[in-house]
Amino acid sequence: MLMYRKYLKDEYYTRKAKKENYPARSVYKLQEIDEKYGLIKQGDMVIDLGCAPGSWLLYISKKIGTNGRVLGVDIFDLKIELPQNADFLKIDVMDFKSSAKYDVVVSDLAPNTSGEHNVDVEKSLEFCERVLDIAEKNLKIGGNFVCKIFEGEGTDEFFKKIKQNFQFAKKFKPQASRKESREIYIVGKNFKAGN
Repeated sequence: MLMYRKYLKDEYYTRKAKKENYPARSVYKLQEIDEKYGLIKQGDMVIDLGCAPGSWLLYISKKIGTNGRVLGVDIFDLKIELPQNADFLKIDVMDFKSSAKYDVVVSDLAPNTSGEHNVDVEKSLEFCERVLDIAEKNLKIGGNFVCKIFEGEGTDEFFKKIKQNFQFAKKFKPQASRKESREIYIVGKNFKAGN
């Protein structure tokens, strides 16, 4: 019975995404995080790292409106038509460089899982360190941050860095995340200068 209930929950988000024209159910993770913590506002400049297939990009573009702008970065192609207030850069996040300043940095980056928990956690952490590096260079003071991380060795150390860089830091697991998944999201609000 429990497996059936879990399946129904997963199916619910998958069907909802299809019905609302999002290419992936992950959009509801960002929506829940944003509604809970108020990360994205009208007119914001946002960078979406690991944006393919494009669900987060679509959500962000609606949220920021015509006065905002979102840049998606990924090595994979999008499965959406690019909104008018969005740009897409097909590049490895590890190679990304920009002098632009953003109000929000978001990342749903995840490694291709190997099945080896420690290997997957290590790769996830590597992505998160890179996302934080980009945030430190490109976030405006007072800016917001969210990134996915696989829980494991190094997660707590990484979270300490978020607490040093932001006035508010929180670990959060959205409803749309699968129960058995080791993924959580780390939220940082109000970026501080000079750390």
